[in-house]
Amino acid sequence: MFTKEQRERDHQKDLERLRLLRPMDDDFMRCLFKDNIPLAEFVLRIFVERSDLVIVKCQTQKDMKRLVGACSLCLDAYGEDSEDKKYDMEVQRADKGSEPQRARYHSSVMDVENLDAGQDFTALPETYTIFITEKDFFGEGKPIYHIERVNLDTGKPFNDGEHIVYINGEYRGDSDIGKLMHDFNCSNPDQMNFKIMADATRYLKENPKGVGQVCKIMEEMREASWQEGKIEGKIEGKIEGANEEKKNTVLRMLASGSLPLERIAEFSGLSLDEVKKLSEGRTA
Repeated sequence: MFTKEQRERDHQKDLERLRLLRPMDDDFMRCLFKDNIPLAEFVLRIFVERSDLVIVKCQTQKDMKRLVGACSLCLDAYGEDSEDKKYDMEVQRADKGSEPQRARYHSSVMDVENLDAGQDFTALPETYTIFITEKDFFGEGKPIYHIERVNLDTGKPFNDGEHIVYINGEYRGDSDIGKLMHDFNCSNPDQMNFKIMADATRYLKENPKGVGQVCKIMEEMREASWQEGKIEGKIEGKIEGANEEKKNTVLRMLASGSLPLERIAEFSGLSLDEVKKLSEGRTA
């Protein structure tokens, strides 16, 4: 698969890439928050504007698997607090991954994941789906956008316990959220505002164990991508082979001269236009 020399070249490239990675890069973010409850608690306190928030659990790459046959999700960072509220933090680098429908789906999957058979619907915990977007998704210059359900006829909150929050990664300012967004976009821990973020970043960039942790993830992603490409190549090869066989079948039918083109198209699975082109090429 990969030679020793290739692995060494890839490792050196990973080390170069590591210097440029920021907390805003989702793979690096997952490493930052892995087994780091204090950092998750610090960041979430700023995001949800609650200084008394106490995080008791934080997982990275949390798989949501209850919806059999549905679109699967692997959460960047999933946390629970002392009041059993659930938090999903997602880094979204591009607008395409930040659509309201995606936020809605993340929120709904958390609901399904946290309600067991036989439980009353009132047992659903409060959930926070937090999208940290590299750009200002709503374009209004605000640091945080809170999305809540409202009863349009009364003007009062619906109070269903679902909260969706968009964090503007472009925002800068003297507030905690402005300073934190600077840190999220910073690759040099020495230039970060918050010590807890700088220490976690420095560990992954300078400590041999931390560097090894990030490089291992990069290597796993590269191998997964290689395997995916290999599988896709096999599938494409099979499709190409099947199409070639269909064309050969059509040519044999045309040579017999016993069937109209419409029937040949029906039997072969090719379109009538494709059959006509093969017929024209054969008689040219």
